[in-house]
Amino acid sequence: MSYWFNVKTGQVEANDDPGRAQGGDLMGPYETETEASGALEAARKRTEEWDEAERREREWETGDADSNRSDNNPLNG
Repeated sequence: MSYWFNVKTGQVEANDDPGRAQGGDLMGPYETETEASGALEAARKRTEEWDEAERREREWETGDADSNRSDNNPLNG
Protein backbone atom coordinates (compact mmCIF):
# COMPACT_ATOMS: atom_id res chain seq x y z
CA MET A 1 0.00 0.00 0.00
CA SER A 2 1.16 3.55 -0.69
CA TYR A 3 0.96 6.49 1.68
CA TRP A 4 0.98 10.21 1.07
CA PHE A 5 1.71 13.23 3.26
CA ASN A 6 -0.83 16.04 3.02
CA VAL A 7 1.05 19.33 3.44
CA LYS A 8 -2.18 21.24 4.01
CA THR A 9 -3.45 19.10 6.89
CA GLY A 10 -0.15 17.64 8.10
CA GLN A 11 -1.71 14.17 8.01
CA VAL A 12 -0.67 10.91 6.39
CA GLU A 13 -3.22 9.53 3.95
CA ALA A 14 -3.43 5.99 2.61
CA ASN A 15 -3.63 5.42 -1.12
CA ASP A 16 -6.93 3.57 -0.78
CA ASP A 17 -8.53 6.32 1.35
CA PRO A 18 -11.59 7.54 -0.60
CA GLY A 19 -11.18 10.98 0.99
CA ARG A 20 -7.51 11.30 0.02
CA ALA A 21 -6.61 14.74 -1.22
CA GLN A 22 -5.50 15.22 -4.81
CA GLY A 23 -2.71 17.05 -6.54
CA GLY A 24 -0.46 19.72 -5.12
CA ASP A 25 -1.29 19.16 -1.46
CA LEU A 26 0.34 15.72 -1.41
CA MET A 27 3.92 14.51 -1.12
CA GLY A 28 4.59 10.91 -2.05
CA PRO A 29 3.95 8.14 -2.57
CA TYR A 30 5.83 6.48 0.29
CA GLU A 31 5.95 2.79 1.10
CA THR A 32 5.18 3.19 4.81
CA GLU A 33 3.24 5.54 7.06
CA THR A 34 6.49 6.30 8.88
CA GLU A 35 8.18 7.44 5.67
CA ALA A 36 5.17 9.57 4.77
CA SER A 37 5.07 11.19 8.20
CA GLY A 38 8.72 12.21 7.78
CA ALA A 39 8.19 13.71 4.33
CA LEU A 40 8.78 17.34 5.31
CA GLU A 41 11.92 16.54 7.29
CA ALA A 42 13.28 14.43 4.44
CA ALA A 43 12.57 17.25 1.97
CA ARG A 44 14.26 19.78 4.27
CA LYS A 45 17.38 17.60 4.50
CA ARG A 46 17.52 17.10 0.73
CA THR A 47 17.14 20.83 0.16
CA GLU A 48 19.98 21.57 2.59
CA GLU A 49 22.17 19.00 0.80
CA TRP A 50 21.38 20.55 -2.59
CA ASP A 51 22.04 24.06 -1.26
CA GLU A 52 25.42 22.95 0.10
CA ALA A 53 26.30 21.23 -3.18
CA GLU A 54 25.42 24.42 -5.08
CA ARG A 55 27.49 26.50 -2.64
CA ARG A 56 30.50 24.22 -3.16
CA GLU A 57 30.05 24.41 -6.92
CA ARG A 58 29.87 28.23 -6.83
CA GLU A 59 32.98 28.31 -4.64
CA TRP A 60 34.81 26.07 -7.11
CA GLU A 61 33.66 28.19 -10.08
CA THR A 62 34.35 31.60 -8.52
CA GLY A 63 37.00 30.90 -5.89
CA ASP A 64 34.78 32.78 -3.45
CA ALA A 65 33.39 30.73 -0.55
CA ASP A 66 30.87 33.47 0.19
CA SER A 67 29.59 33.82 -3.36
CA ASN A 68 25.82 33.58 -3.25
CA ARG A 69 25.16 33.92 -6.93
CA SER A 70 26.12 31.95 -9.99
CA ASP A 71 24.22 32.85 -13.11
CA ASN A 72 25.66 32.45 -16.59
CA ASN A 73 22.64 33.99 -18.29
CA PRO A 74 23.80 37.35 -19.69
CA LEU A 75 20.22 38.65 -19.68
CA ASN A 76 20.14 38.44 -15.87
CA GLY A 77 22.73 41.15 -15.45
